[in-house]
Amino acid sequence: MLPFFTDPYPDELIYSAVARYHFYSGNIDCKDTLEEVFQSRSVIPSVEIGSHFNSLAKQMGTHYSLESLLAKHTIYPFYAPFLSQEKQRQIMQDVQGDGKGLYTRLGMVAGGICKKDGLYYCPECAASDIEQHGEPYIHREHQLQGIDFCAHHELKLKKYPVDFSKQSRIEFIRFDKKLMNLSKIQEVEPKEFVAIQIALAKMAYQLLQVPIHQFSRGSINLKYRALLRERNLITTSNRIRQKELYKAFQSKFPKGFLVKYESAIDVDNEYNWPKVITRNLKRHAHPFRHLLMLYFLEQDVDSFLQGEADIGPFGSGPWPCLNKAANHYKAFVIPEVNVTRDFKSKAPIGTFECSCGFIYARKGPDRLSKDKYRIGRVKAFGDVWKAKLHELEAKGTSSTRTLAKMLGVNSKTVKKYLSSEIKIEGLSENDIPSMLLTNRKQLLKGMQQYPSYLRTQIRQCFPKEYIYLYRHDKEWLFEQLPKIHEKKNNQAIVDWASRDREYCSEVKKLYKELIVLDKPIRITISIVGKRLGILSNLEKHLDKLPQTKKLLSEITESTQQFHIRRFCKIIDRMLQGQEPVVLWKVQRIGAVKSHHFHEIKPYLEEYLRTKQEVKSYEQTTG
Repeated sequence: MLPFFTDPYPDELIYSAVARYHFYSGNIDCKDTLEEVFQSRSVIPSVEIGSHFNSLAKQMGTHYSLESLLAKHTIYPFYAPFLSQEKQRQIMQDVQGDGKGLYTRLGMVAGGICKKDGLYYCPECAASDIEQHGEPYIHREHQLQGIDFCAHHELKLKKYPVDFSKQSRIEFIRFDKKLMNLSKIQEVEPKEFVAIQIALAKMAYQLLQVPIHQFSRGSINLKYRALLRERNLITTSNRIRQKELYKAFQSKFPKGFLVKYESAIDVDNEYNWPKVITRNLKRHAHPFRHLLMLYFLEQDVDSFLQGEADIGPFGSGPWPCLNKAANHYKAFVIPEVNVTRDFKSKAPIGTFECSCGFIYARKGPDRLSKDKYRIGRVKAFGDVWKAKLHELEAKGTSSTRTLAKMLGVNSKTVKKYLSSEIKIEGLSENDIPSMLLTNRKQLLKGMQQYPSYLRTQIRQCFPKEYIYLYRHDKEWLFEQLPKIHEKKNNQAIVDWASRDREYCSEVKKLYKELIVLDKPIRITISIVGKRLGILSNLEKHLDKLPQTKKLLSEITESTQQFHIRRFCKIIDRMLQGQEPVVLWKVQRIGAVKSHHFHEIKPYLEEYLRTKQEVKSYEQTTG
């Protein structure tokens, strides 16, 4: 244990405290300081975090621990909440030893953005430190990548005028007030940029105060999803509406801001940073970009971390069975919910199916805890419910209204299910309910009156009787109805040869119209079929239309063929306007990805060369 050590000031980096120790100890050789502090002469000082923390904590005395140093005197808390629990454990092991791989795990090597090439300070903070402690020191919040302003004084950070690259790797830099510019005069920057940067700086400072093991990537992702769901940016199938998210996100920031801070969104990249943040992927995004996402969601770090995690539109299972006839009424026995989307309102619809046969649904999302006991519509009552209904009815002591109340339905439902469960077979005519008997007789009379009618015609002529019997006596109804006639094969009555000639003529005419459109469209079987209203026949019966099939094979285009035709049209237009034809400009006008354009570039070069030769020949012969 060291006889004395310069205890770290509030928010001071360990690096800065060791630099001050080196100065006050009077050591000339930095390796002597490294051996005294870290018990090793081969340690390479690191500004942001560091290594050999176990040795450091022991040398500093019982007031310090590895966790407290890491949490209060490094920039690690800036990264910790957005790392997986596995990476958090690995980093704790890294800092105890030599720290190899530490910055790679954090993503600062490959995924760093707005990297700082020196040490930074706030002039107001430095002046306050000098007044309070007698010397300035290195604040960890001022060294964070992407943060350009002080969260407390809202001043732009200044670079300390000592170049890392011009001194030894093991030499410590200690802030010297003689070298610092404490003037509060600021560079002129766009106001909207400054306002956002100050907000981000305040959030970055909040991050540094968060306990390093309280949150991890998984819990953060669920909190994001809860906020995105509130903004209708998650579909009923639980997918992020990425296009809508990009559009809303980009409109939140002034033009040029995301580019300046190396966070522009590549929409075509499957692993662009908003997708990495909003999806539960193994990849990690830089903390500064998480701050951008929080700014878009109108959150600060505290409100975000205190917010609830996303548990879907109907919460997390299991869910209660709401069958009043079941012994497990209100017990949480339904393990899954089937979520669909309402056609009109686009709201999620949850369907809950219990093993007792009771199925109910309701429109979401659930807002209150009591919503889980709400039924929107019963889809099926099930055998348990029906058995209970007949059991209570058999006792004969309860009225229909009382039965309805006991079973959680209205009186009409009780009457409906009691009547539908009456056993008709084996009963004499006098025992059959009068309404049922009346409808039977009326339907039979109608069928005798129209003996040639098929089932559909009978249903149309006697809709009232048909639907009543369908609901209450389906088996008898289907026994009385005429047998279902098999559909005749239409192949014999369709003149496919004539239809083939007709289609072929129409396709030729349409092709001439499509090929001269100012805004070209790709000619496909689908386009031709839809425009002529014959898509079904082209998809199902093209083999019966040999002439049409041959013509379509000649005129339809692959994606590459369409690109070539479209770019040739662009070249023709540029030549007609006597505009210099440069292929990179042609690509930009056509808005095609580079790898697709390179595939067809040789065809375009040949086409352009031929066009220019023809034009040159015409000029010389004219």
